[in-house]
Amino acid sequence: MEERWKLLDLRAAESSVSQGSPQPLGAPGLSRLDVVGALLVCLGAPWCCLAAQAMLFAIFAFATCGGYSGELRLSVDCANKSESDLSIDIAFAYPFRLHQVNFEAPTCEGKRRETLALIGDFSSSAEFFVTIAVFAFLYSLAATVVYIFFQNKYRENNRGPLIDFIVTVVFSFLWLVSSSAWAKGLSDVKVATDPDEVLLLMSACKQQSNKCLPVRSPVMSSLNTSVVFGYLNFILWAGNIWFVFKETGWHSSGQRHAADTMEKQPGGYNQGGYNQDSYGPAGGYNQPGSYGQVGEYGQSQSYGQSGPTSFANQI
Repeated sequence: MEERWKLLDLRAAESSVSQGSPQPLGAPGLSRLDVVGALLVCLGAPWCCLAAQAMLFAIFAFATCGGYSGELRLSVDCANKSESDLSIDIAFAYPFRLHQVNFEAPTCEGKRRETLALIGDFSSSAEFFVTIAVFAFLYSLAATVVYIFFQNKYRENNRGPLIDFIVTVVFSFLWLVSSSAWAKGLSDVKVATDPDEVLLLMSACKQQSNKCLPVRSPVMSSLNTSVVFGYLNFILWAGNIWFVFKETGWHSSGQRHAADTMEKQPGGYNQGGYNQDSYGPAGGYNQPGSYGQVGEYGQSQSYGQSGPTSFANQI
């Protein structure tokens, strides 16, 4: 991957030199060909593709949650039909401060009506989830721009990959926490906005002579989708940790250490006593000629032969 970036930088430098003024990658004067080449290289890098996907998933997460608005409808049929209200609409929306959602309902006791409110405040988990999604979108957008146009500065002094790795780990953890918190908050929102639960708040519904019925329940499909996208974002960011870690100096130094260790092990083995002088030049096993060159015994035979000859001559 680094070779692709180097080739792209060389092409950008050649084009800038031909124009008379050198321009680094990411300069405003880049040609369309350089931009397209940078985009193609980015698409071939896993960490760059995951950053672009994280940007889209973050949009879906905060759009499905932050843009939600729902409504439920109830009907209260009093014994005195003139006091009935068959269409009580209760609307609520993000950030789900339900205790501030007021509505009026008949009491079935003359024309008097009572003002009620839903129960619960689930804004903390919802706002936390949307905040993480917004910041994740902004960081993914900035990271994608840096990956494409400022790759040299990103790799300078190994500072960019290290910062990217730390931020990726932090966002992975925050996505897990915020998604879990919002999933619990959503289940509480569903209970608090259940029409059967809301009917229990009305005094008219506590009298058996009156008929209270749910007409329409709120649609929660987009909120369910937001929880799914929250966990998908966690999986995406957690998976991106490995690819970002490979760009850091920690990973490269670990590879160099492993390579040096592998090189030293066979070197020490070849320089040991098996392939060199321990048994070779010493004449022990690899030079059996030590027995062939033991001239003492071969020459002693000559002495043995010369001895009897001289003795015979003396006789």
